[in-house]
Amino acid sequence: MRNESAFLFDLDGTLVDSVYQHVLAWKEALDADGIELSVWRIHRRIGMSGGLFMNQLLRETHEAISPERIARLQKLHADAYRRHADQVRPLPGARSLLDALTAAQVPWAIATSGRLATASVNLQALGVDPAVTTVVTRDEVRHAKPDPDLFVAAALRLNVPIERCLVVGDSVWDMLAAQRCRALGIGLQSGGYGTEELQCAGALRVYEDPADLLGHLDEVCARD
Repeated sequence: MRNESAFLFDLDGTLVDSVYQHVLAWKEALDADGIELSVWRIHRRIGMSGGLFMNQLLRETHEAISPERIARLQKLHADAYRRHADQVRPLPGARSLLDALTAAQVPWAIATSGRLATASVNLQALGVDPAVTTVVTRDEVRHAKPDPDLFVAAALRLNVPIERCLVVGDSVWDMLAAQRCRALGIGLQSGGYGTEELQCAGALRVYEDPADLLGHLDEVCARD
């Protein structure tokens, strides 16, 4: 494996401004299935895998959980999210940050808890082609965040030891996953979590958004 550092990026709320579109899509899906749940409870779970997300929410509402129901809700969510696709935009500085890393020959990859059905919307908005960029989605690993499988798989594809990777994410689930695979966690506030929450979950540094991280890149990625 290479003996250099690499960046592993979450996608929703980290590189693209899509967290609240996901929240609204889940709200539509739950309403359509007759499940009443406050929007704030949905937001606090964004960043988990869809399956774990559904298990937690349905447990809170004391609704019956079955694989068929989870699959139905996930499809309703994906359909609703695609209807919000025209609202999804890259976060400030996201494209410039990726371009700067590429220009500096710093490897980077995207590892998202979203399945390809929804991640493809975000990748298109970001201008990232998964055919030429390392992208790992939920479909490709056994467990998603807060398990570290996504980030470990991305590091393997970049041929960089996971211990030399910096995980950049907007949620506590990203930071917990980073800790569990011994990577360094870099938190962004652009998904709605505060500095203290991200630091308590293990973030080494916290920045506002990709533009802020780009402006302080030397603090986490010193180059000779």
